[in-house]
Amino acid sequence: MTPGIRLTHSYFQPGTWKAIVAKPCGNREPSLPSGPLNPWICPQEGMLQHWELGQALRQRYHDFLNTSYHRQEVYVRSTDFDRTLMSAEANLAGLFPPDGMQRFNPNISWQPIPIHTVPIAEDRLLKFPLGPCPRFEQLQNETRRTPEYQNESIQNAQFLDMVANETGLTDLTLETVWNVYDTLFCEQTHGLVLPPWASPQTMQRLSRLKDFSFRFLFGIYEQAEKARLQGGVLLAQIRKNLTLVATTSPLPKLLVYSAHDTTLVALQMALDVYNGKQAPYASCHIFELYQEDTGNFSVEMYFRNETTKAPWPLILPGCPHRCPLQDFLRLTEPVVPKDWQQECRLASSPADTGFASSMLPSKGLKCRQVVTFHSGPRKKTEGVAA
Repeated sequence: MTPGIRLTHSYFQPGTWKAIVAKPCGNREPSLPSGPLNPWICPQEGMLQHWELGQALRQRYHDFLNTSYHRQEVYVRSTDFDRTLMSAEANLAGLFPPDGMQRFNPNISWQPIPIHTVPIAEDRLLKFPLGPCPRFEQLQNETRRTPEYQNESIQNAQFLDMVANETGLTDLTLETVWNVYDTLFCEQTHGLVLPPWASPQTMQRLSRLKDFSFRFLFGIYEQAEKARLQGGVLLAQIRKNLTLVATTSPLPKLLVYSAHDTTLVALQMALDVYNGKQAPYASCHIFELYQEDTGNFSVEMYFRNETTKAPWPLILPGCPHRCPLQDFLRLTEPVVPKDWQQECRLASSPADTGFASSMLPSKGLKCRQVVTFHSGPRKKTEGVAA
């Protein structure tokens, strides 16, 4: 790696997860491989995906990170979900295998590394939604009235009726059909046979509708304001971390966030770098901070969404790939909230609200989640990435 790197910041989503079907699909009972694992946690495939990602990060930063784990160099935070916590654990196992005195058992190539979290109800950084936000709810209702949303609803009405009939699910909409796709995709990933109606063409269409549901949440209408109410909050913390390192304030070399795919999309939509497609399991968004020979700082972004290829460079609109830090801060300023609680207040009548809960975790249908990583020099960790 370039000697001038000062901080690496990575955001990844969990590996593959087990899903459970709430209602019979095509007159069949839910079926999953038997075993001791809870359907809400990370199975072996997901653990391996994150262990391999950890190894890839180790290889990428072998000249930057210490070869052994140093607590002053690493800070990890996760949402308080089993699958995100386990993703972070598996990732760190690949990133920091024990070295020398850190190997407490010669038969175990693993060491415990602290992962910090806060109760779900108190998380105002990594979960989605961040909390009650009437203005965001209002924007979702306004989005439903746009021509793009209305046209999508009309074009997919019969298809949604077919899926609802086959699954037995009621009130299936553009905003809730992602549940069906996630469940079927997870079953397919775990080697289960899909029902006859879930043809490749149907799966492709369901995938496209899931992508649309993300755009509904964070784009289509008033994207910048939506960003300030969701992804811009995480972006504000990332900007703060980058600025602290650039002003010589001590930070860890590696800051890790383990969260959810909705969080990843919200962040990428705020940055205007989202490619419009559902990211594969264990995808990783990376921020790297460099100090130039002039003493100035620059930011590079990458997206690792293929295990066999190097991370793809991401370019912030209006800036080159190696974006001067001051330009990065200036260009992202419009999507960072000044006062989140104040901006969440209604713009007009409260009758226009109605929370868009369609992308909330479903207890019946589930198979997704997201995670994040940072890094940079520091001497103490109090208050970092809070």
